[in-house]
Amino acid sequence: MFKPIARFIVVACALWSIGAHAGETENKRAREATRVLNEIMQAPDRRIPGNLLRDAHAVAVIPDVIKAGLVLGGRHGNGLLAVKGADGSWSNPAFVSITGGSIGFQAGVQSTDVVLVFRSQRGVDSIVHGKFTLGADASVAAGPVGRNAQASTDAQLKAEILSYSRARGLFAGVALDGSVLSINHDADQAVYGEGVTPRRILEGGVGTVPEVVVDFRDRLEEYTAQQEPER
Repeated sequence: MFKPIARFIVVACALWSIGAHAGETENKRAREATRVLNEIMQAPDRRIPGNLLRDAHAVAVIPDVIKAGLVLGGRHGNGLLAVKGADGSWSNPAFVSITGGSIGFQAGVQSTDVVLVFRSQRGVDSIVHGKFTLGADASVAAGPVGRNAQASTDAQLKAEILSYSRARGLFAGVALDGSVLSINHDADQAVYGEGVTPRRILEGGVGTVPEVVVDFRDRLEEYTAQQEPER
């Protein structure tokens, strides 16, 4: 009579163990995205211009995008995307993935950090509905860096998404045409719960939110609120 009970206890412990470890990879990814955001935005002369961040509809930070092949030059990485609401506050972040062969790595560099600044609602709607290709479904241009964006080129002014990369400590705009950005549903559900949708996450429809993803959102709030020093 004790065998069924013992079997139940073993199964219950196994399920608890799986649940306890669920989301650990995603939490680490969130911490890395927050670190990248902090390091970039704390360099006044090489940061994303404050006015671009304040006018942005969404921001994605994807740390350690890996060079996947020497011949075709494929790339892959995972990170976070947060959307700005009508009141100017940032949402809890959803998890996203980027794949493609057009990321402009420096020679010999195997990984880089990628940041995307969405300047239109159309780009945000596209990613919420699944995935899209940069340069095809939404115009993309290498973004300006520094204290302001007054010297933006015509291409930058018209682009729906501004793209950046950082490798070997250098942060600059980068061409990302052909790269595919998509929602990472498995990561979202590992962190926020089974059945959660990107729209629920970005519209504040989730209950318990891990501290590591809250920290990413809070850092965006902080950097968006900062005023650029007068020159």
